[in-house]
Amino acid sequence: MKSYSGIGLRHPHYSAVLAGESKVGWFEVISENFMDTEGRPLHILEKVRENFPIGTHGVSLNIGSPDPINLPYLKKLKALIKRIEPYVVSDHLCWGGTEGKNWHDLLPLPMTEHTIEHVVQKIKQVQDILGQRIALENISTYLLFKEDEMPEWEFTKRIIEEADCYLLLDVNNIYVNSFNHGFDAKNFVREIPAYRVVQYHLAGHSNLETFLFDTHDHEIIDPVWELFEFTVNQIGPRPFIIERDDHIPELNVIEAEARRAEQIIEKVIKPSRGRNEQAELSVHQSV
Repeated sequence: MKSYSGIGLRHPHYSAVLAGESKVGWFEVISENFMDTEGRPLHILEKVRENFPIGTHGVSLNIGSPDPINLPYLKKLKALIKRIEPYVVSDHLCWGGTEGKNWHDLLPLPMTEHTIEHVVQKIKQVQDILGQRIALENISTYLLFKEDEMPEWEFTKRIIEEADCYLLLDVNNIYVNSFNHGFDAKNFVREIPAYRVVQYHLAGHSNLETFLFDTHDHEIIDPVWELFEFTVNQIGPRPFIIERDDHIPELNVIEAEARRAEQIIEKVIKPSRGRNEQAELSVHQSV
C-alpha cells in the first residue's frame, strides 16, 4: 500500500481513476455492486485492482438478524474475494432485515448479553465459511433500546474480541452517536482495543438540529477531524477511507480531504515514527 489514504470508488470517478489521475493509496468498494455482474463494473474493478489495493465493504451481511446466515450471499462474496484478493473484507455491526427480506438499511442492535452471544456465533460462522477474519463497522444510530445493558463501546469491544474479528472504526459515526445519545466520543475511542482496529472511515453528516444524520453527502466537519486526530493518537495509524455517497464532487475535492487525513497521521506519528510504523506493519500482516 503506497499510503494510508483511500476513498470509496464511485461511478463518477471511474474515468479519472482509470486515467491515472488519483493520488490515493487504495480504494474501497461496496461488495454488492460487484457480486452479481460480469459486466462493466467488475471489469472496471479489475482494472483498478491492477494498480491499487482494494477493500470490500458490504451492506447486506445482516449479521445481527435473527435469520440464519445467508449462504448464497456468502458464496458470491467469497467468489469476489477470490477474484480481487481485497486488503480487507468488511461489513456493519447491525441488522438489516428478517424472514429473508433485505430492508436496505443499517439498523441498531439491542446492546445486551443475548445479542452479543447471537452475533458472535454468526460472525464465527461467516469467518469459517470465508476462511478469513472480517472487519465490522460501528454504525450511526438514532435510538436506544430500553433493554440495553451496556454502552456502545463495551458492546462493540465484547463482540469483536469474543468473535476474534476486526473493527472498522468509523470516526464520524462515533461523533454522530455521541451527539445523538449524549456520551463522550473520546471515551468510546479509549475503550476500543487498538489491535483490533484495521481501518478508519471518515465522512460528512447532516445536522438536523435535534440530531445528526449520517448522510455521507457533506464535507467532514472540524470536530470530526479533531476526533480523528485524537483517535490516531490513541490507537495508531491505520488505512482510512473518505466516504462520499451523495452529492459526489470531483475526484480532486475528495482527495483533498484524504490529504488532510494523511497530514494528520503524519503529524501524529512523526515524533515516534519507528514504533508506529512497526505497529501499523503488524496490523497489515495480520489481515
